[in-house]
Amino acid sequence: MGALTGLSQILSSLALAGFTGVTLWLLMRPRARMAALMPAPRLLAATAAATALWCAALTAYGPGSSQSLVVQTVRDLAMLLWLGATFWSPRAPMSRPLRLIARMLATICLLTLLLGAAAHLRAGAAAESWMTPTMGFAATVVAIGGLLMIDAGVRHASAGQRMPVMAVAGGFAMLWAYELNVQLIGALTGKIASMLIALLPAIALLTLPVYVVAAMDIGRERMRLSRTAATRTLILLGAAAYLIVIALTGAVARVAGGDYAELAQAISLLVALGTGGLMLASARSRAWLSVMISKHFFEHRYDYRAEWMRFTATLGQGGGEDDRNLHRRVAKALAELTGSPGALLMLPGASGGFRIAEHWHWPDGASEDATLSLRSAFMLQETHHIVDLDAERRGHPGEDLAIPEWLIADPRAWVVVPVLHFQRMIAIVVLHRPAVSRALDWEDLDVLRIAGQQAASYLAESQSQQALSEARRFDEFNRRFAFIMHDIKNLASQIGLLARNAERHADKPDFRADMIETLKISAGRLSDLLVRLSPRERGPAAEAGRMLVEPVLNEIAAEMRPRRALFVGCQAGLSAWGDAGAIRQIVQHLVANAIDASAPDTPVQVVAVAEQGRVRIDVIDQGCGMTRDFIRDELFKPFVSTKESGFGLGAFEALQIAQAMGGAIEVASEPGKGSSFTLWLPLADTRDDAGVDARVMKVGHK
Repeated sequence: MGALTGLSQILSSLALAGFTGVTLWLLMRPRARMAALMPAPRLLAATAAATALWCAALTAYGPGSSQSLVVQTVRDLAMLLWLGATFWSPRAPMSRPLRLIARMLATICLLTLLLGAAAHLRAGAAAESWMTPTMGFAATVVAIGGLLMIDAGVRHASAGQRMPVMAVAGGFAMLWAYELNVQLIGALTGKIASMLIALLPAIALLTLPVYVVAAMDIGRERMRLSRTAATRTLILLGAAAYLIVIALTGAVARVAGGDYAELAQAISLLVALGTGGLMLASARSRAWLSVMISKHFFEHRYDYRAEWMRFTATLGQGGGEDDRNLHRRVAKALAELTGSPGALLMLPGASGGFRIAEHWHWPDGASEDATLSLRSAFMLQETHHIVDLDAERRGHPGEDLAIPEWLIADPRAWVVVPVLHFQRMIAIVVLHRPAVSRALDWEDLDVLRIAGQQAASYLAESQSQQALSEARRFDEFNRRFAFIMHDIKNLASQIGLLARNAERHADKPDFRADMIETLKISAGRLSDLLVRLSPRERGPAAEAGRMLVEPVLNEIAAEMRPRRALFVGCQAGLSAWGDAGAIRQIVQHLVANAIDASAPDTPVQVVAVAEQGRVRIDVIDQGCGMTRDFIRDELFKPFVSTKESGFGLGAFEALQIAQAMGGAIEVASEPGKGSSFTLWLPLADTRDDAGVDARVMKVGHK
């Protein structure tokens, strides 16, 4: 017993220090900020001060002493005043019976305080024997009345009453309930419950956090338990209640005697194992428990932060077998949000209406013939209506949403959620009935509506990506075709010129030989164009290799001879690293443009040398030239041409092919003075360390 007394003394000192600190903290906080906490913030500080005074009496005289019971009336009076000022106001006053009870309790506290103080001042320690029962009886009446006031105040409080206020009231209720229990046990047994009385300081310490939480719930200092912490707290309370039941059962068994103790142990074991096994094995039992906890212990059904993080993670990441495509992830995310075990996702069909495109954990799959008509889809789209199929089965006149019969007839179907993106419905999700069915409320509808919009953004982005991919494929084909058309135009011009010259020079053997050679080259180029038009064509950069520049330039000169004689100069043995056909196409385009831009009697020169570890091929004309602005802003842009019948693709295509081979094109031009196009290509000798003959052969180049 001495150890218990020492422990009680220590706890009393801790409670005194704690309540003193809380009182000073509450008094130092700004009045404006405290006013945001509750209607009577200063009374809360006064209550903390009165409790600190009571703890001082416990420390000085011990729990259960008549002196501490006298000081306890000061604490009780402060608590009653706080309750009255917090839960009731002139606009919402107390009822008449409750007002009488409050006045009676205040009167009892005042009389007890005055009589107790006078008795101790007059008689001293001699008053202890007869004052303790009297003070205990008064404390019992005040505790009962205080609990009644708390119950009435909580029921009277508005729905928007702040949670810390309720926590403080709960702390008062715990303290009064404990003291009432102490007095009742003493009255029933005829003995003082000394052990319970000695633990009074511990109960006081347990009420200390409610003052701290209440004062911290302002502005940025807001403190609130997470749903996970609250659930674990409930589990611990349940475990404590189980232990209390076991203890009471054991006490009853000891009083009854006989074999009831063993029977009580066996029953307790069976109940514990049965309850635990049911929770582990039955998903329906776990779902029922979750629904009950959410319904009765939390203000909101959903922990929005946790649910939204999980919802977004499911949509954005996936990765498992059930998450192999976005459609399944959307169905899974919406189902998990509401505790549904499965879902169907319907998309617009090619023949009209919405058809099932994917499902997640839907038992026995889903029928491919199951559709939702366009009429139903349009009505859901216009009304944004989330359909509770149970309500539809019960029938609601005036809400004809044309829900198909297969949905109404399937008892598994629970909710129809339209997935809308900017007023356009891009999908429909049908949720499976959860293990414990429930009616939808406003919170379910709001969550499903906003979650459907979030899922719609993912689906719309996916559809946009698919459309963009298809557009890119069409664009690639159109670009290929536009380039082919450009080259075909050049070939047609060349063949047309050859046909006109054939009328005058067909009888000349040299012309016929040139004509045959030109036709062979043109036919080969047409075959190459068909290969390039194929989607499997690998592109010029893929055919890169060592090639001699001079034969390519000579072939171009021979091909262009019907239009203009070229002056070709090439460094002997010069080799470039690239595709011969692609280089021929670039130089041929540059030469054709130089011929078109210059007068018939002006020369066009093609010169190739090695310079700075690169191959340099210059195409020089003395034509009309170009402005610097045109070269900078328009020359290499597609579909921009100075020719009336031009496509504006030649220079753009030439630059693209050169860059694909690691080369570049440089332009120097002035209006009226001609142009010089320089094609830079990788030098093959730098790739294979082969030597280069530095001799330069110039044919007609000035």
